[in-house]
Amino acid sequence: MKLRTGYLISGIFTGIIILFSFIWTQPDGKLRIVFCDVGQGDAAYVLFPDGRDMVVDGGPNDKIIDCLGRHMPFWDRHIDIVLMTHPQKDHMQGLISVFARYDVDYFVRSNVENSTEGFQKLTEVVQRNNIPQKFMSQGQTIGIDNTSLSFVWPSENILGASTVGDLNDYSLVFVLRYGNFDVLFTGDADTRVEKHYAGSMLADDQIEVLKVPHHGSRTGMSQSFIDSVRPRLSVISVGKNGYGHPTKEIIAMLENIGSRILRTDKAGDITVISDGKNWVVDD
Repeated sequence: MKLRTGYLISGIFTGIIILFSFIWTQPDGKLRIVFCDVGQGDAAYVLFPDGRDMVVDGGPNDKIIDCLGRHMPFWDRHIDIVLMTHPQKDHMQGLISVFARYDVDYFVRSNVENSTEGFQKLTEVVQRNNIPQKFMSQGQTIGIDNTSLSFVWPSENILGASTVGDLNDYSLVFVLRYGNFDVLFTGDADTRVEKHYAGSMLADDQIEVLKVPHHGSRTGMSQSFIDSVRPRLSVISVGKNGYGHPTKEIIAMLENIGSRILRTDKAGDITVISDGKNWVVDD
C-alpha cells in the first residue's frame, strides 16, 4: 500500500511539473532568439511570438541537440523550419541530428550544394523524412505571424551562374523583423559580397542585433559595412580555433561604434527577447 501511495504521489508530482511546464511555454507574444554555444560554428534557435519555431544552422557537431534541449520543452519533438545558410560543416553537420530527432515541416536553404560526405548524409535524411525544401534568394520573404524573414543575399544571378569558389559567398543572409526589432543573420558571407546587400535592407536607422559574419574573421566585414548597419548588439558565434577568430580588428571596429559584443565561447548560449518594440538580453 505504501508502495502504491508512493507511485501515486510521484505521478501527481510529475503531472504538476508537466502542467506548469506546458503553461510556462505557451506563446506570450515575444520573440526569442538563442545563439547556441556549439563551439567553432553557427547555430541558433528562434521561437516566434505565435509559438512556431526555427533552427538556423546546426554547428559542427551534436551540441545543437543539447542547446535545443535547454530551450525547448522536453516533450516537444517538432520544429517548423530548419534553415541552413550554406552547406559547410561548421554550419551544417549538427542539422543531420536535428532532422533525425525532430519532425520538421520545411527545410529552407539556398540552391547550392557540396560534395562532402556530411552534405550527402544531410540530403539523405531530408529525403528519407520527406521534408519539403524551399530555396530562397535575394528579394524573397517568409512571413511567420507578425514577423518576417527578408532574404537579401544571394541573388538569383549568382545562383544561376556556376557555383564555384568559396561556398561562404553563397550564404543565405536575411533580416528577421518583428515590429521595430531587426536581427541580421549573415552566415559566413563576408566582404566579397556585403556591398551587394548592405545598403538596401534596413527597415529603420539601425540593426538591433547582428550575428557577426564568419565568426569574427578579419575579412568578415568592412568598416563601411559596420558603419551602415551599426548594430547595438553584436553576437559572435565562435569556439576554440586556430584561425584567430574573432580578430582584434573586428572587435575594435565594433567597439568604436559602441556596439555591445557577446561571444558564445565566453557567454555560452546567448538569448535575446523582444516584444517588437523593446528588447533585452536574457542574462
